[in-house]
Amino acid sequence: MSLLFRRASLASLGLAVGLSALCLSPLMAQETAPAQPAPAAPAAPVDPNTVVATVNGQPLTEADLVLAEGELSQQFAQLPAEQRRAAALSAAIEIRVMAAQAVSTGLDKDPDFQRRMAFLQQRALHGEMVEKGVVDKVTDAEIRARYDQEIANTPPVNEVHARHILVKTKEEAEAIIKQLDGGADFQKLANEHTSDPSGKTSGGDLGWFGPGQMVPEFDKAAFALEVGKYTEQPVQSQFGWHVIKLEDKRTKQPPAFDDVKDQAKQAVIRDKYFALVKSLRADAKVEIPDANLKKAVDTLESAK
Repeated sequence: MSLLFRRASLASLGLAVGLSALCLSPLMAQETAPAQPAPAAPAAPVDPNTVVATVNGQPLTEADLVLAEGELSQQFAQLPAEQRRAAALSAAIEIRVMAAQAVSTGLDKDPDFQRRMAFLQQRALHGEMVEKGVVDKVTDAEIRARYDQEIANTPPVNEVHARHILVKTKEEAEAIIKQLDGGADFQKLANEHTSDPSGKTSGGDLGWFGPGQMVPEFDKAAFALEVGKYTEQPVQSQFGWHVIKLEDKRTKQPPAFDDVKDQAKQAVIRDKYFALVKSLRADAKVEIPDANLKKAVDTLESAK
């Protein structure tokens, strides 16, 4: 399930509009936890047009403050929740006064700034299109269908539960096999002889693992065994010589829907996003004069 169970990020679908980071001094953590307050009553809805401050006569509203909190959330992450609102308002005021100063000095007329401003607007519109035109339109039925599709397309995978005894030489391993042939207990021998630190108290238990999780020599030998059997010949790997016993085998169960629902949703979002981009690109007239650059872009596009 390389598509479903590899986590995707919406960041890969579009760029977030960024603001300059603010320098905030970290607050010292309290040594003792404060007493837990009683659950607060649900807050009443706030009118987004409520004015929380005025800056040079211009209103700064509740909606502006919410936007500032969202855009600067990473800068406020280490602040206590009750201080984030004040920090966001302080930052919004700083931005307003600095922006006004920039306009008064003509920085808004600078060609480089205008190009950057146009690009930032396009990024913001791109983000809105992703959110409103893709993410918000994903349904639970589509997510479930994607999960079912991935399960149906995934061949069954066998897992084995094995133990091993790891020693430095082939002769040591052969001596252990001889003891096993005589009826010795595998777990007891593992605790006594294995050089694998984790196996000295667990009887060499490796738990359940699937194909490819162990080094090739070990993997091949373990999966070739019958349940209850041990290797009749020592198995050499880069770590030394192994004696392996197969405790059990089973077909690996697919993850439950609720455990991977978010990954399935991201897969649906990704597919819808690229389908939308492909449709829009097909209708757009795009010309790239540089032949080498065009070839590189076409290669990237064909991989999507």
